[in-house]
Amino acid sequence: MSPDKSETTGEPPVKGPASYFPFIEKKYGHPIDHWLQLVRSSELDRHMELVNWLKNEHGLGHGHA
Repeated sequence: MSPDKSETTGEPPVKGPASYFPFIEKKYGHPIDHWLQLVRSSELDRHMELVNWLKNEHGLGHGHA
């Protein structure tokens, strides 16, 4: 097997922000689509405004927000 393939699925391992998705879903109890919909429905548009909103209003950690 190629060293850049997942041993369980044969697919390349997930990298970047998407690698956090399973943990975020487990820790906060909602699928990623839930969080994306919240962000899209927010009137905020600046990155740090959204990060702080997710942290303060929804309890996400900084790295997950």
